[in-house]
Amino acid sequence: MNVMLHPKLAASLLDEVADAVPLMRRHASARPDAFPTKSIALLRAAGALAAPLPRALGGLGLGTEPHGAADCAALLAAIGEGSLPLGRVYEAHVNAVRLLVRFGDADQLQRLRHRLEMGALFALWVTDGDAATALRADPAVGELEGRKAFCSAAGHATDAVVIADLGDEAPRLLWLPLNVGETIEPAAVGLTGMHASATGAVDFTGVAIPQDAAFGAPGDYLREPDFSTGAWRSSAVAYGGLRALITEVREQLTRRGRDADPHQQARFGQLLIAGETARHFVLEAARRGEAADDDPAGAIAYVNLARIAVERACLDGIELAQRALGLQAFIDTNPVAHLCRDLAVYLRQPAPDEVLVNAARHGFAQAAFP
Repeated sequence: MNVMLHPKLAASLLDEVADAVPLMRRHASARPDAFPTKSIALLRAAGALAAPLPRALGGLGLGTEPHGAADCAALLAAIGEGSLPLGRVYEAHVNAVRLLVRFGDADQLQRLRHRLEMGALFALWVTDGDAATALRADPAVGELEGRKAFCSAAGHATDAVVIADLGDEAPRLLWLPLNVGETIEPAAVGLTGMHASATGAVDFTGVAIPQDAAFGAPGDYLREPDFSTGAWRSSAVAYGGLRALITEVREQLTRRGRDADPHQQARFGQLLIAGETARHFVLEAARRGEAADDDPAGAIAYVNLARIAVERACLDGIELAQRALGLQAFIDTNPVAHLCRDLAVYLRQPAPDEVLVNAARHGFAQAAFP
């Protein structure tokens, strides 16, 4: 299906996605373990999949240009509010498009524009299961060997950006079309949440390498400050999940006639504080992260602080929601139960202690921080 890039303003896109949040929530509640196909279709029709393209290519620059920082944060939060697994998939889509925009050549950028016009959904798969099965290729043979683990949207994405060993001094970025012979395997270990993100392993052994698959230079995926500052986008999705949790608690307490109880009001007040804390850190992290070239070390440190602050706000939110609703929050059919499980899993980003210590080290070295 050809989905032309939308010439709409970012505000129109944000309004459309915000209006669709209740429908996305209903989709997520009706089938909490199913990939959010209907909600992806909503985002595609709204133009959200093409929105990360730079304005020069017909997009809105959300996630690829500094001017779009606040709007990208708002979009990610709204999608996370609709469904955390959907937010995970969309955040990876933005990240993959950003990598292609940053490191791809002119021909690849035109092909990217065309793919997004066609409604393509990009995945970003960079985790290797172990050294023995890590994705690699001998360009002389022209085929890939190995697999990627923890691949969200496996079996649903149309394109993937991966890193692979091509014999250079560092891994290379590859843009691979999907459904060309790769094998999809369910995750070996079942996670307690985020089931709808369709996370599994993908084996590319025997898949031919497209001639123009490689882009960028060896090691570009880990190039700073982009590698670290990009964490703000995951925080924005988590903040959206916290907003959904706050909404559910408010609605359920009101339906039960508990909204006038002073103890519940105190809990709800703390929930609001957690939400506002996350909102503040996400917006400032987005601003600094998208302008990271102006102060790379400072941007990395602030995004790291924001990541930990948002994680803490969300963990507080989970505890407060469960205390406010009691056993109702643990009944499997209650949306709060799924939200809490998904949010707890989503928050498990790598090396939280390391990023906090690095941010603190930067703070000690500054006369004024943040």
